[in-house]
Amino acid sequence: MYELKRIWITRVPADKKAWEALLSLGGLVPDEQVDYTVGLYDRNKLVATGSTYQNIIKLVAVDPEYQSENLLTKIVMALSSKFHDDGIIHFFLYTKPCVAVSFASLGFKEIIRTDTILFMEQGSPDFSDYLALLESRKKSANHAGAIVMNANPFTKGHLYLVERAAAQVDVLYLFVLSDDRSEFSTTERSELVEAGTQHLPNVVILPTRDYQVSSATFPAYFLKDQAVESIARVQATLDATLFKERIAPALQIKTRFVGEEPLSPVTEVYNESMRKIFSDTLAIQVVPRIELDGQVISATRVRKALKEDDFQTIKKLVPPTTYIYLAENYGKDKFRGEKSGN
Repeated sequence: MYELKRIWITRVPADKKAWEALLSLGGLVPDEQVDYTVGLYDRNKLVATGSTYQNIIKLVAVDPEYQSENLLTKIVMALSSKFHDDGIIHFFLYTKPCVAVSFASLGFKEIIRTDTILFMEQGSPDFSDYLALLESRKKSANHAGAIVMNANPFTKGHLYLVERAAAQVDVLYLFVLSDDRSEFSTTERSELVEAGTQHLPNVVILPTRDYQVSSATFPAYFLKDQAVESIARVQATLDATLFKERIAPALQIKTRFVGEEPLSPVTEVYNESMRKIFSDTLAIQVVPRIELDGQVISATRVRKALKEDDFQTIKKLVPPTTYIYLAENYGKDKFRGEKSGN
């Protein structure tokens, strides 16, 4: 009889050591970006484990000696029950491609896989619903391009990238990150992008939902300087593969435009991964960043100026539409503080 217990990896050193050893047996790299971890014990021996982070199941491992005991199902069912208890009805799973059949039998649907990672989901709205949304917004074009941005907030640098891209394609799909993990809310960022690009008739603004640069596909993006590069690279590869194989074909996108990245190592890792994954199938064009006073224009500079109530500098860094919004709604006493990047 196996005993299911919560594992406190940040509180009990012995439990953390056993957890790390089991993950290593399963060929997994311990990643402490977790909210909740459980383990199955055979007496005092940890023989199976799994964790959650937000709405993601990850780091599921079973001792090789116990592979025939159906412990993987017990772990996943326990974590799924935790989600349902917390009111989460749509969740994701990271696992190895070799166990795809096992998880499919538990109701998970495959979204994308790489050589090392299988990305699945359960619940709704799901990826098929997202593809239906994209199809409903699709425009006829000989050459369609795409940009994915956080726009936290929308700056003259973002506008320059959009204008350069829009001038080279018939339709430009501009994806704004849906994850609400930035100083400016998802609604604010989307509205600022829409206001700042309304003079460009071939731009179509779309959400990323959970399927592009999100907490599900690329959580390291939001950690910026604190991200572990090896983990960021694996996640960036998954995100780029999903875009190339499922999203770009749905909209017949031929070119992905990105800004040159001299400031964020994680974003540069993402750009490198796209170059490698896209190969000859999908073009990637890197647009140089524009500068002001010898420094690149970035959302980080705008947020810093907001903290200092320096609207004179802000006016130089953002389009008039963004400036009006910030002047009317934000000041030093209202700003939410530093959280994440561009």
